[in-house]
Amino acid sequence: MSTDRFVSPDDIRSLFAQAMSTMYRTEVPLYGTLVDLVAEINDAVLTANPALAEQLDRTDERARLDQERHGAIRVGTAEELATLGRLFALMGMYPVGYYDLSVAGVPVHSTAFRPRTAQALARNPFRVFTSLLRLELIENAALREQSAAILAQRRIFTDTALALIAQAERDGGLDEADARRFVIEALETFRWHGDATVSLDTYHALHDAHRLIADVVSFRGPHINHLTPRTLDIDAAQAGMLARGIDAKAVIEGPPPRRCPILLRQTSFKALEETVHFPSGEAGDAGTHTARFGEIEQRGLALTPKGRALYDQLLAQARDSGGAGSTGQDYPTRLAAAFTAFPDDHDTLRREGLGYYRYALTDAGRANPAAVADLPAEALIAAGLASADPIVYEDFLPVSAAGIFQSNLGGDEQRAYAAHANRDAFEQALGMKVEDEFAIYARLQAESLASLRGR
Repeated sequence: MSTDRFVSPDDIRSLFAQAMSTMYRTEVPLYGTLVDLVAEINDAVLTANPALAEQLDRTDERARLDQERHGAIRVGTAEELATLGRLFALMGMYPVGYYDLSVAGVPVHSTAFRPRTAQALARNPFRVFTSLLRLELIENAALREQSAAILAQRRIFTDTALALIAQAERDGGLDEADARRFVIEALETFRWHGDATVSLDTYHALHDAHRLIADVVSFRGPHINHLTPRTLDIDAAQAGMLARGIDAKAVIEGPPPRRCPILLRQTSFKALEETVHFPSGEAGDAGTHTARFGEIEQRGLALTPKGRALYDQLLAQARDSGGAGSTGQDYPTRLAAAFTAFPDDHDTLRREGLGYYRYALTDAGRANPAAVADLPAEALIAAGLASADPIVYEDFLPVSAAGIFQSNLGGDEQRAYAAHANRDAFEQALGMKVEDEFAIYARLQAESLASLRGR
């Protein structure tokens, strides 16, 4: 069968990301406020910083900026996770990275489904942070068994979505009509449902075990719990939220403000308190549930293993200072002080092997192929024959993710789970291996270096 009539995974991903954004804007109007705020800030930053605008044009990031989003979803069973993996594969999104959030008191482990190639990322970088509930961390055996039984009864995918996934796997893709049907049907998995599937008493028992357990187990679908636009200045975004009377979280997660942004910084507004109807007799019981919130992120340089080890060391130093963790009004000061040890100019970051860069010939380099053939990359850059632009970090940070989760589960929810990383169990549930994010960044850098020599 000819595949010419099939819609590309990149196009399906773009259709789905736009549909998700439209749906979430309707469900959570404050999300629309964040999108508008971020657009204003990004326009101002690019106007004030022509060099950054030129860099984003050079690396194909400027065109994707307005459409860039990440979402987050939490599922309850291995079957749900594995089916999500199949669903995302139709959109060119694959599991990258393993995150154990139990170390921060959140009973899940996670991956990020996202594009992997430079071309796919430039087309649309939509990514979904996907968490699997870890029932084994529920200490109450009866509640653990009850939760498993409840989850075993639900079906979070429509019959049509499942049929279209199977059809695409069999035929090698979807035509335009089926691709649009698939987007509509897949969206149903991520939609909010205000009717719980458990009694109010059961909800309270789950909630007392952990708010996130109640969020996953109590509803007939997992619902997207946030959708995040990318800003070029998260400090301005934080100030903009507060100026608009939005209840923003107190601390921006991730590294401190820097001249050369690294990894990921995130902030959010507090989770909405939403009315939920619980089945109980004919009239039903009404209660409230908090899960969905608004988040903004700023993405910076992807760090190498050496750079990441330094980042983790300095973050731990800032958090452990005075035993105050990431709480307290002095945390930003402690964080900034710790990170004075992290180089903050791209030449040093590159030469010390702390970050990944995308290399390309300048106009002068393209006009002088003989010189290009003989000089190493650093010499080419010094001679103005090549450029080196930071490769943007496309992934997530476990401590930051847990901080966002906790602040939107009530702020002070902390559980004393020990470290329970179990990548093998997660991959078994998923039905495939999780890719190493460092290998992807290293490949992107190597491909760009090879392109300097025309290879």
